[in-house]
Amino acid sequence: MPHPAMSPNSVAVITGGASGIGLAAAIRFARLGMKVCIADLGADRLAEAEARIAAAAPAADVMAVAVDVSRVDEVAALESAVHKRFGGTDILMNNAGISPGAKIFGPLENWQRIFAVNLWGVIHGSQIFAPRMIERGRPGLIINTGSKQGITTPPGEPAYNVSKAGVKAFTEALQYELRNTAGNHISAHLLIPGHVFTGLTARGRTEKPAGAWTAEQTIDFMVEHIDAGDFYILCPDNDVPRRLDERRILWAAGDIVENRPALSRWHPDYAEAFEKFVKGK
Repeated sequence: MPHPAMSPNSVAVITGGASGIGLAAAIRFARLGMKVCIADLGADRLAEAEARIAAAAPAADVMAVAVDVSRVDEVAALESAVHKRFGGTDILMNNAGISPGAKIFGPLENWQRIFAVNLWGVIHGSQIFAPRMIERGRPGLIINTGSKQGITTPPGEPAYNVSKAGVKAFTEALQYELRNTAGNHISAHLLIPGHVFTGLTARGRTEKPAGAWTAEQTIDFMVEHIDAGDFYILCPDNDVPRRLDERRILWAAGDIVENRPALSRWHPDYAEAFEKFVKGK
């Protein structure tokens, strides 16, 4: 059965909603008859995205707000604006994220900005929106966009990995808190995308790689698994099926249990063992 929050006249707020997964979610929600607010940066990007969403819903049911999710005052102003215009929020999708690159010994400012958007943006959104969502007394959702990189933590983007590992831990704690709150009808969910072709991942490419999913495919999968009641929404793509993700995640956990070297999946002494493990041997 469809989740009751994904129904006509419900209200969805999506951060990072001007492009990629966020925009795909906004359009999907609008087509379901929902009122939609996107929050992002860049006036031109917001205006273009608002027009695309309005093609799927009455213009009066769509709003776009310039918000830096790293600033708690701007997130608070967003919640107030949505409450004033639409009467409250039923779905919050904390989706805003950046990946500008930050090496272990790189500039501190890069690390701080990634954490401020990717992790603090999720914390700000959840803490500010959840109380009135609970008071609203209606079924609702808080969907936080994580990453497989926050679980298997591959080398190359340590700041991004750490921020997304934090999103995973925070969202787990949030769901625990929500399910133990009397009278609450809100649930939290962790969206874990696969390889999705978006502006964030394109890196100069203009055509979608064969192995990548579209943002729309990712949202279709997300909706299906929220309807099923899943907390961890582990998305495959055209190259990586669920079983391969499962083996990679289990191997990463096994580094601790087996006391292997850190990130042994990328250690030459464990290359053969990893390949055998992935194949189930």
